[in-house]
Amino acid sequence: MAETVHDFSVKKPNGEEVSLHEYKGQPMVIVNTATKCGLSGQFKELERLYQSYKDDGLAVLGFPCNQFMNQEPVKDENMTETCEINFGVTFPLFSKIKVNGDGAHPLYKHLKASQQGLLSSEIKWNFTKFLVDGNGEVVKRYSPQTSPKKMEDDVRKLLKD
Repeated sequence: MAETVHDFSVKKPNGEEVSLHEYKGQPMVIVNTATKCGLSGQFKELERLYQSYKDDGLAVLGFPCNQFMNQEPVKDENMTETCEINFGVTFPLFSKIKVNGDGAHPLYKHLKASQQGLLSSEIKWNFTKFLVDGNGEVVKRYSPQTSPKKMEDDVRKLLKD
């Protein structure tokens, strides 16, 4: 049984396995994304957050998800390029995953168990964000409607700790 986010592995769009242990010591924003979502403007806000604090250690990790009205039609192999061209994204994007249901990725099962949503633990929509400290502990969950700009004070606090 995994105890922290660092105990999980995820896949890059090219299929290469990555251990989240590589991010030990770094606060992380973990977010499920979709390029055709009405909230896709948050890609630019997440990128601004990443650019503002990456030199201080912040990692932003995007996990494309097609579970919400099929709003992520882009194939894994085209994801990074599509997000870079359309939204200016340079933070890492991983392979498409499921965040809910029987096929939910183990990382997302852990995130949801660590920080429940308002009415349930299920992810309600694209751009649900989790803030994780440098020890891999999930410290806060943000709704899809919460602007990444509103996360900035929490990010700065984690970077100081």
